[in-house]
Formats: sequence, C-alpha cells, structure tokens
Amino acid sequence: MYNYRIATVWGIPIKVNISLVVFLPVLAWIIGGTNQITLYAGLVEALAGVPLDVETLQAGNNGLVLGGAAAIGLFASVTVHELGHAAAARRYGIETSAITLWILGGLASLERLPKEPGRELVIALAGPAASVVTGVACYAVLFVVPASAPSVVFVLGFLAITNLTLTVFNLLPAFPMDGGRVLRAFLARNRPYVDATRLAARVGVVFAILFALVGLFGGAPMLLLLALFVYSAANGESRVVALEGMLEGFMVKDVYDADRPTVDADLSLDAFAQRVLDDRIDHHVVVDRSGRVVGLVGLDALREHGRDTGTLVGDVAETDLPSVDLSTGAFDALREMDKTEYAFVTDGTEIVGIVERDDFASLLELTGLSQRDRFAQ
Repeated sequence: MYNYRIATVWGIPIKVNISLVVFLPVLAWIIGGTNQITLYAGLVEALAGVPLDVETLQAGNNGLVLGGAAAIGLFASVTVHELGHAAAARRYGIETSAITLWILGGLASLERLPKEPGRELVIALAGPAASVVTGVACYAVLFVVPASAPSVVFVLGFLAITNLTLTVFNLLPAFPMDGGRVLRAFLARNRPYVDATRLAARVGVVFAILFALVGLFGGAPMLLLLALFVYSAANGESRVVALEGMLEGFMVKDVYDADRPTVDADLSLDAFAQRVLDDRIDHHVVVDRSGRVVGLVGLDALREHGRDTGTLVGDVAETDLPSVDLSTGAFDALREMDKTEYAFVTDGTEIVGIVERDDFASLLELTGLSQRDRFAQ
C-alpha cells in the first residue's frame, strides 16, 4: 500500500513506499549530523588519502545538503542492488513485477522463486555482487575527483563505505535476507526444499532475536524494525513453501465442487431467501436459462436488498470474480485468489463452476491426514 512509481528500468516499475518518503529526511538529518560527518569524513580520508575539512562540510546548511545527497545516493544504490537480483532472475526466465524501496531497503518482487539450488544461489548473490560493484566504482571515482570538491568526495566515500558494509550485512544467514537465501540454496542441495526452507527460517528467527537484542540494548531502533521484518518474513515464507509442498501435484479440477447448489438468474430475492433457508447454504452458483454459470450470490445480497420480490438474483449476483482454469495448479490458483474468497472455474472456453478458499482448506486437511497416516505406518 501507498507505493508510488518513480521510474521504470528494463520494464520494471521502481516504486517508493510512503515509509521511505517519511524516513528519508530523517536519514538525511542523521547523516548530516556533526558526529556522523566527523566519523565518515575520517573513514573517507583513510580510503582516499584526501584530507577533508569537517568544519567546511558542516558550515551553514552543508550538513543537511550532504546528508540528503548521501541518503538519496544510498537508496539509489539499493535500487542497483535489487536490479542485480532482477537481472539474474531474468536470466532464468523469471520476471520481476516491481522493485519497491522502503524504510528497511528494497524488495524485488519476483513472479516466482526458483526451487533449483543453483539458480537461487545465483539470484541471491547477484544483489550483493551489484552492491560490491557500486561500492568499488564509488571508491575508484574518489581518485579522480579533485580535492577542491570535498562535498563530492564525502558523498562518494560514504557510498563506497555503506555499499560494502551493507553487502557484508546482507550476507548474514538471516533468512529471508540474501545470506539466508544462500543458506537455503546450500541446504536444498541434499534435502527437500520444504525442509531446507524450514531450517533456514529457524536460523533467520535466531538472527531476528539477535537483531532485537542489539537494537534494544544498543540503542538501534532500525535493528528492532529489521528484527520484526526478518521474524515475520521468515515464518511467512516457510508457511507458504510448506503450503505449496502440500498442494504439489493437485489442480483446480481436484479441488472445486462440481455439484455446488445452483439458482436461476431470474429467481426473485424472496424466493432465493427461502432457498437459503431450505439448503442451509449461504452462497449459490447463479446460472442462466441455458445452464451457463453467470455469477455467485450469497447472504450479502439479502442483507443489502432484503427479500425484494421485484429484484432478481441475476441483478445482484457477483460477476467480476477472478478466473482459474481446471488445469491450473492448486497452489497457483490459491495465490490468484489471494484477495477473494471465490473464483470462477473455466474449462478453457467457458465458466463451468465456482471454487472457494474453503475447498483448498478441505484438500489440505485431507492431505495432512494422508501424510500423518503414511508416517504412522
């Protein structure tokens, strides 16, 4: 939510989340503070061998200007990092729907994650590799920038230091950070993908706890936010991968109920209300006179319109549901239904029925019982 597109690279939308819009001035103020400028000026002097006059860097509004330039440069570097992931993913035919910059960095939204350990390893390392290249490039440019441009020297030195520092930090095995994905790639070489994800997620949770402790007792609130993100994302992805594993091999045709009760589109709401009482079912598939599925109607229609004898079911039926094909994988279909309870089922040419999220839950329950029975034998 609240993401704003600012550019498009390789056909990939680059978006900025509202959290970064709010945080960027704060980050600029922090970097432009006396202590930070003194710290980074000393590090840049050690890197480039160019003396920097801290008083000049802080004179007037220079501190805020430098802080703003450094903060923008930092997130431009984060964009390059995420484009590294996107470029490696595209090599394997995996597209990136968007790159989003937010308060904790960047997120490349890949259309899917590769299950092949080698491919995941390459994609995971491509981001840090891009950051290393960016950092080294900034460091190299330091030697051609004249000493008479101390502000440029400071910003480039800052970016060289932060890119290399963040590369090392990103490679910590805190799943789902880059290092955690590298860990999963290695684990998946000799164990099932689901088990590798579960183990990598546990390691990620351990790091989340460490981040939280350091953030709490070290006065680093950003680490507290990162700890929350790593903890929730690690557990969330672990559950998603486990769900995908349980649904593997099943398609929509194995899930949906072809015998779901139907009602005619020209039935009045009053008659439909009686039908609900008789069937004890809150949602019905709506069909036209030829028996073709045209929508879905439920109790919401009765709450909104009442038992109106002049209103027909076809007038209030939901007709804008997403569609999934009978041959679509069950997990892919469930992902398509991320924000809706129901979807039309098609046979490639026309709608043949309705599938709901509870149908997947029933399949998962049966799958879980089957697995427990197998393990018990």
